[in-house]
Amino acid sequence: MIWFIMFLGAIIATILGIFYLVNSIAKFKYIKNRLMAFFIVLITFVFFFITLEWINALTITIYTTLFFMIFGAIMKILKKRFNIPENIHWQGWLAIAASLLYLGAGYYLCVTVVEKYYSLSTDKSIPPLKIALIADSHIGTTFDGDGFAKHIKTIQATNPDLLLIAGDFVDDSSKKADMEIACKALGQLNLKYGVFYCYGNHDEGYFNHRDFTAEDLEKSLLKNGIKILADEYTLINDSFYVVGRLDKNISGSFRKSIDELLNEVDSNKYIIVMDHEPNDYDAEANSISDLVVSGHTHGGQMIPIRHIGELVGANDATYGYEKINATDFIVTSGISDWALKFKTGTRSEYVIININPNIKED
Repeated sequence: MIWFIMFLGAIIATILGIFYLVNSIAKFKYIKNRLMAFFIVLITFVFFFITLEWINALTITIYTTLFFMIFGAIMKILKKRFNIPENIHWQGWLAIAASLLYLGAGYYLCVTVVEKYYSLSTDKSIPPLKIALIADSHIGTTFDGDGFAKHIKTIQATNPDLLLIAGDFVDDSSKKADMEIACKALGQLNLKYGVFYCYGNHDEGYFNHRDFTAEDLEKSLLKNGIKILADEYTLINDSFYVVGRLDKNISGSFRKSIDELLNEVDSNKYIIVMDHEPNDYDAEANSISDLVVSGHTHGGQMIPIRHIGELVGANDATYGYEKINATDFIVTSGISDWALKFKTGTRSEYVIININPNIKED
C-alpha cells in the first residue's frame, strides 16, 4: 500500500511537473513554442521508456523537473541581486547539467557493486566466522544470470565460510533461464558451510506473469544445494544457528513470531537470523537472536526518499549497522535493485561480516 501511494504520488507529481517543465524548456533560444517543448519532453520520455522501462523514465522526468524548479528559484533570487545576462537560459542549462550528473552518478552507483565490511564480536563460544551476505539481486534488473555468476565468483574470492541470501533473489520480471543460471552459480560455490536462503516479498511473484513458478524456483535452489529456511533454522557445526524467517508482507499471519521460531533453539549458541524486511526490530532485539540481517530497503534508494520507509513505519531501519540490547542488526543496500536503475546516497553492495569470539583470559 505504501509503495502504491508513492507511485500514485509520483505519477501525479510528474503530470503537474510536465506543465512546468514544458514552460521552462520553451524558454531555450531555439525552441519555438510550448508545443515543440512538449514534443521534446514526450520524445525523451518515450526513449527512456523503451530503453530503461517506465519506472526509470518516470524517475528521470521527476528529477529533471525537480532540478528545473530548484534552479528556477535560484535564478529568480540571483537576478534580483545581480546583473545576470538575460540572453542565456541559465535555469535550463544548469538543470540539464545537474540532471545528467545526478542521474549519471545514480546509475553508476546502482549497476556497480562494492564490498561492505563489518567486524562483530561475541561472548559466545564460536570459531571465527566469515559470513558473506547478499540481498535484492532481483535477477534481470542490473544483471542477468551470467552477471550474477560473475559477482558470485568475486564473493568466492573473499573465501567466506558461508553465504546468506536475505531475500528477493528474483523478481517478477526475471527469466527462468537467468534464474537457473544464477542458481547453478550458487551451487558451484565451494564454501565450508554452504549457502542459506530466505524468501523476500518478490521471490514468489506478485503477478504470475513470469515464465517460471515459485515451485520452479524452489526446485532449482534445492537442486543446487541451497538450503531454504522458511520459518526454519539449522544448527551448523554444533556451534551456531542460521535462521530464516518468512517474509512479513507475504506470509502475514502464517509467519511465526521470532520467539515462537526460536523456542527450542539453544541460546548458548550463536544465532544468526535472516529476515528480509527490517521491520521487527523490537521483538528481535528482545529475543535470543545475536545477529539479524536484512535487505529490502535498497539502502533508501534515492535522495530524498531514503528515510521515508522509517517515517511511515514500514521499516525500522534503512541501511547499515546498529546494536539494540545484545542483538546486532545489519541492513544491506542490496547487490542490485528492483526495477529502478538509480541509487543515490547509497550504492549496490555485497557484505562481508567477520564474527570473532571474545577471548576470555583465565
